[in-house]
Amino acid sequence: MTQIGVGIVGGGYMGKAHSVAMAGVGAVFDTALRPSLEMICATTDEGAANKARQFGFKRSTSDWRVLVDDPAVQAIVIASPQHTHHDIALAAFSSGKHVLCEKPLGLSLDQSRSMVDAAEKSGCIHMVGFNYIRTPATQLARQIISRGEIGDITFLRAEHTEDFLADATLPGGWRTQGRANGNMGDLAPHIINAALALAGTITSLVADIATIHKSRGGVEVSNDDQSAIMCRFANGAMGQLFISRIATGRKMGYAYEMYGTKGSIRFDQEDQNALWLYSAEGPPARRGFTKILTGPLHPDYEAFCLGAGHGTGYQDQIIIEARDFLQAIHEGKPKWPTFRDGMLVNQIIEAGWQSHERRCWIDITDS
Repeated sequence: MTQIGVGIVGGGYMGKAHSVAMAGVGAVFDTALRPSLEMICATTDEGAANKARQFGFKRSTSDWRVLVDDPAVQAIVIASPQHTHHDIALAAFSSGKHVLCEKPLGLSLDQSRSMVDAAEKSGCIHMVGFNYIRTPATQLARQIISRGEIGDITFLRAEHTEDFLADATLPGGWRTQGRANGNMGDLAPHIINAALALAGTITSLVADIATIHKSRGGVEVSNDDQSAIMCRFANGAMGQLFISRIATGRKMGYAYEMYGTKGSIRFDQEDQNALWLYSAEGPPARRGFTKILTGPLHPDYEAFCLGAGHGTGYQDQIIIEARDFLQAIHEGKPKWPTFRDGMLVNQIIEAGWQSHERRCWIDITDS
């Protein structure tokens, strides 16, 4: 067992999630590398000190450069706002440190390209925090698809829908200002990543993007509320993506359904421990969707619970992510999703905006 010094930039919602994950991952997965919580960075010295006490870090700072330069910090988790990701990542790679960066990778496609270039030249491990793709049910779905159990994929319909801004009377804030904080910058990366992971490369798309509530509390809203994307995949499959932060009643609508020549799959994150599978085999009168409750026989479930149907939760996704990051460092081999995978998501988002602004289909070119 070898210790590795971990530093986390960001003490908010995701900073806490990653701190808890790093504190618990060794016990859950018996990892070869065991995180030592060296330093956390938050906005103020007082706040950072409080977070260090709460989460169990040895030291704290309000300056991310101090964290990056600290010799005891060997791996860094970037859980701060996306406009900070680029500079922190480049400094970390320059110092020879491994990086797990929250999504979306960069503030723009150009920033993401710069981050990929620095990451790949550094020789350090680099990953992007797409946690929802790591549920045991979705890992099972990917296995089923890759094994050809539902045949050739013909169509994917997916959504990421929430309602945290469905109430138009809510006052505006940082989430309603700046394109990067809008629906396409905040929610879209997760479901685009899912589409790429499940159905493969997107070759072209057309997008419609809308701001439904144009002002909140007398303050103009400067970013988008929802978007609809039609796309084509490299394998010829068709796709539809819907992303919304104003989907009334939806709390965690990270959902998809896929149709193949031999069967189909349905999943909804609001019921994240179940996968629905249809197989076009056997007597037609006996065919129907089967609800598969995840359990110890499915990917990464047994480490958390020995009982099928008992379920895993949001924090467990982050712990699985931490395991993957540590495993990649230990083995010295990149592990999906890398910074390049994160850049591909940014590429689809950029193409979506181009399509919306030009009112046309856009071909996705190699980067």
